[in-house]
Amino acid sequence: MGQNHGGASADVHVLLVEDDDAIRRSVGMALERYGYQVSAAPDGLTGLEMFRDGQHDLLLLDVMLPFLDGIGLCRRIRETSQAPILMMSARGDALDVVAGLEAGADDYVIKPVDTTVLVARIRTLLRRATFSAATPETSETADDGAVLTFRNLTVDTRGLEVRTGGHLVALTPTELRLLLEFVAAPGVVLERQRLLRNVWDYGWEGDSRVVDLAVQRLRKKIGADHIETARGFGYKFRR
Repeated sequence: MGQNHGGASADVHVLLVEDDDAIRRSVGMALERYGYQVSAAPDGLTGLEMFRDGQHDLLLLDVMLPFLDGIGLCRRIRETSQAPILMMSARGDALDVVAGLEAGADDYVIKPVDTTVLVARIRTLLRRATFSAATPETSETADDGAVLTFRNLTVDTRGLEVRTGGHLVALTPTELRLLLEFVAAPGVVLERQRLLRNVWDYGWEGDSRVVDLAVQRLRKKIGADHIETARGFGYKFRR
């Protein structure tokens, strides 16, 4: 991945996969006006080839794509990469959104999307992908120091490494940020809106499904017994 994600956008390479010619051109031009380098593909298979052939800091995928849809493309990318993925859905259909998040996407936007909103989401994902280990509250508040152990789970809050049973766990930046939020307050119920604010950087009411699906993915990777659901409120990390 490139450098300076939180800084100069000229250093950031975005792969845009969108089959609608007009949308692909308009979104690509808008991102370029903000200084991003943009590569564009008209279908999922071409997008997959371009992803494999180049280095991209963020992927912007439409859900409805020919040959290989955005959900399938997201899954294929997640087999080898933890790069930030932002899904776009023209319909705003709940099933599209859930399927995209289940496939490993970090966030989604509904088309037509305002350029300023899109760029704000991109900047947030890039910041999350390169945040400093000294930034999370965990590194300052954890009583046991930088390395925290919860039964078979070990979290290095400075080295940003997570292991289960001694084996390294590959987490996306969003999943890692979410886990750090949990281990900073074990035994405390964290409301979904708090997680949206602290992890996804939403300054407004966001879609709680983003949180629920991210927690679901995190549970699969670290073990479901570590995160308890507080019905009607949010989630609690077990001590």
